[in-house]
Amino acid sequence: MKILGITAKWVFMLCLPLLLFTASLSWAINSTWLYNYGSQEYNVSEDLADAGLELTDSELEQVYAGLIGYFNSDEEYISLTVIKDGEPFELFNYRETIHLKDVKGLIWLDYWVMLGTLAYVLAYAGVCLFWGRPTYRRRLARGVVGGSGITLGLMLALGLGSLFGFNSLFWQFHVISFTSNDFWLLDPTRDYLKMLFADGYFYDVVLFCTLGVAGAAVILGGASGVWLWFSKRGKALS
Repeated sequence: MKILGITAKWVFMLCLPLLLFTASLSWAINSTWLYNYGSQEYNVSEDLADAGLELTDSELEQVYAGLIGYFNSDEEYISLTVIKDGEPFELFNYRETIHLKDVKGLIWLDYWVMLGTLAYVLAYAGVCLFWGRPTYRRRLARGVVGGSGITLGLMLALGLGSLFGFNSLFWQFHVISFTSNDFWLLDPTRDYLKMLFADGYFYDVVLFCTLGVAGAAVILGGASGVWLWFSKRGKALS
């Protein structure tokens, strides 16, 4: 029984960083604010115009909304039409369409990992909180502190890796994630998907997610640590 409890606690501690990170990615994937930030920060409209595609800010927002809608739909392939030279124009070519299909698969993997880890974290927390024994609540608090520590360590490694070698990490991520084809190798002067998402945008996304996860870990771990300290002190005084 003791081994089972230790195992359950360690699984909880490992699930916590996965939950926080996949949740942050889910936010980034569905954040219209983040897409619009990238559009303004990296002059997406100007790059598109240089390639012969004039889109207003509202039209560009509709493009990003269409991408979010596709990622969350059951459609296998994206079909996104804009107006170019007064005529309907299919925004993405064959390579971009296949790549977006592959990206969508990774996004749904992120969703499933998030849901799976959330289910376990809630179940473990529920048992510890409502079992009725103080030792279980302290075990939960220690698990949160431990999981938060693991999270901070991973985010520190990711942050330092991105700071000193983001391009290499980003390249390796694509090599590992998209083994069935090389359609992720897009031309920034011709492929509109590449223009919509500059490499600098992905660096910013990683930065935002890393800081957000680290902040959540500090809050959760700090609150649990403070509770443990007061609980231990109160026990000593009683």
